[in-house]
Amino acid sequence: MRLGLSIAVTVAALDQLSKWAVLVFFMDPPRVIKLLPFLDLVLVYNRGASFGFLNISAQWVPWLLTTIAAAVVIALIVWLRRAENRYLAAALGLIIGGAVGNGMDRVLRERHAVVDFIDLYVGAFHWPAFNVADSAIVIGVFIMLYDGLIIRR
Repeated sequence: MRLGLSIAVTVAALDQLSKWAVLVFFMDPPRVIKLLPFLDLVLVYNRGASFGFLNISAQWVPWLLTTIAAAVVIALIVWLRRAENRYLAAALGLIIGGAVGNGMDRVLRERHAVVDFIDLYVGAFHWPAFNVADSAIVIGVFIMLYDGLIIRR
């Protein structure tokens, strides 16, 4: 459990630090910063869920998503207490930390929206903007799949 919680705290802290740095040093004023031919820094306030789902202006949406995320985090912590190996503990820590990082945005930020700033694209196709927390969640899910499908065979 200690490994998972350590990872969760680290992910949430790095997520908030990265968002703070982007907002303070790069996005005042908001603009597009080209880093690589396929990678930009942008500023997107996402009031919805992953990849812009439910990104509507209704005031209740961030609170609904925060409530759901809190329930999921509690369930994941219970699962973490029963984790049978380090892969699963690390995966759960990444997912918990990502959920907490994005949840902090919804609760603490003035706009009650998640700050997304990484824009990956190929030609005219842009993946929806994302952040460190989103990346941690995706990596955690892949580790969980690896653990379940490969390690436990």
